[in-house]
Amino acid sequence: MDLVLRGARIADGTGAPLFTADVGVESGRIADIGLGLTGTRVIDADGLVLAPGFVDMHSHSDLQLLAAPDHLAKVSQGVTTEVLGQDGLSYAPVDDATLAALREQLAGWNDDPPGFDWNWRSVGEYLDRLDRGVAVNAAYLVPQGTVRMLAVGFDDRPATESELDRMRELVATGLDEGAVGMSSGLTYTPGMYASDDELVALCEVVGARGGYYSPHHRSYGAGALEAFAEMVEVCRRAKCPLHLAHATMNFSVNKGRAPDLLRLLDAALDDGADITLDTYPYLPGATYLSALLPSWAAEGGIDATLARLADPGTRERIRAEIEETGSDGAHGVPIDWECIEINGVRKAENAHLVGLSVAESARRAGVPAARLYFDVLVSERLGTSCLMHVGHEENVQAMMRHRTHTGGSDGLLVGDRPHPRAWGTFPRYLARYVRELGVLDLADCVAHLTGRAARRLRLTDRGLVKPGYAADLVLFDPDTVADTATFDNPRQQAAGIPYVFVNGVAAIDDGRPTGALAGRSLRRSA
Repeated sequence: MDLVLRGARIADGTGAPLFTADVGVESGRIADIGLGLTGTRVIDADGLVLAPGFVDMHSHSDLQLLAAPDHLAKVSQGVTTEVLGQDGLSYAPVDDATLAALREQLAGWNDDPPGFDWNWRSVGEYLDRLDRGVAVNAAYLVPQGTVRMLAVGFDDRPATESELDRMRELVATGLDEGAVGMSSGLTYTPGMYASDDELVALCEVVGARGGYYSPHHRSYGAGALEAFAEMVEVCRRAKCPLHLAHATMNFSVNKGRAPDLLRLLDAALDDGADITLDTYPYLPGATYLSALLPSWAAEGGIDATLARLADPGTRERIRAEIEETGSDGAHGVPIDWECIEINGVRKAENAHLVGLSVAESARRAGVPAARLYFDVLVSERLGTSCLMHVGHEENVQAMMRHRTHTGGSDGLLVGDRPHPRAWGTFPRYLARYVRELGVLDLADCVAHLTGRAARRLRLTDRGLVKPGYAADLVLFDPDTVADTATFDNPRQQAAGIPYVFVNGVAAIDDGRPTGALAGRSLRRSA
């Protein structure tokens, strides 16, 4: 064998009880599982748990995985595969004009690195770029908002029949080039302008090609349960599998209401629906600050939005909707500025705002909170990120117990103080929710984060510790594994994860990053 991991307790990704054995790796694959195996390199894994590499079902590494391909944030927590193209907004397929708009719109999520080589336009070309060398494996979802931007633009109107045909063609081509499904961001422009009939038409293409639909649906606040039900119905009509992104019930209106959602999902599952979901093990969410704007205020793109913010009458109309009635961009809930924390800016002159709520920054400046919010958006050309402190622990725990649950970080890697979930999601599951609270059993939790996710992606040779499978593996100490990333200091390598292998190559070796780039794109099979 090239490598033998000797005497590990194996959590094989199925949820079965742990067992002790040696695992032999050869040519990037698991060659044998047994006792007394020998190899060129032998690692003593006594006292450690060996699991399949973790699968991040909801990642926003689309750009940073290429800009910084060693990708320490993910490999250091045991992630060996992540799913890109989330929330209906990513960088393929594009034309030149759409790419320019996306680079501005998504700067708060992904930055816009100077001098970066944007040498792709199609989904296939983007996947080819990943294959040049990245630290982890990556699958891709065709982003419905980007597709609508290409075919319809930023207008809030129904697509014409020819535009709908164009969107169907773009989705089909993306899937044929290797995407595993389609995502939507139905509180983000322009994807949120799509009707259910339009979504059904696109999901029919996805389902027919063996992909799945992953929506960030229309509300996680007021009307959240109805928004989940809407997505279940869309996929029922389209005969398309459904994967619910960061599935939880947030904001004060939904405290303790996760059981209502689970009853809805269980009824659909019992009726034959194909549904899975992912969550992250934290309470706050994260997005770009301008996402809170009502959809009509964001219609037409960034310059049109900034023009509205420059008009006093329009600005007041926006303020009233955000603060008094609740905008669709803010999930239909009136915003409490104490809960909105600016965590990333692009201009040095705004650095003093980072780490403070909008309310606190406004108090220090002696201005109304809405005025500070608008002024920051204008100053930053909307390129600002924020944390939203709107979650509930009982909802988080209820969702992660569900029979279809998988793990997703939803992690943004850029900004002054990004959400720590980008660095800590997977060790936090193992430390807080397995070892400390006992919400999940260790073997079951590993299955959530590996085998169950791989089944949703239809990966027939990943997600399990099994002969013939790719050697995407993580060794961790169940007694010391922990997330060390915090909201104050988020870019911290996890503790208790000494070894991570991607396609048989060590990405973390004795606790140290190797810089290996053994990952590749994982493309949907025809």
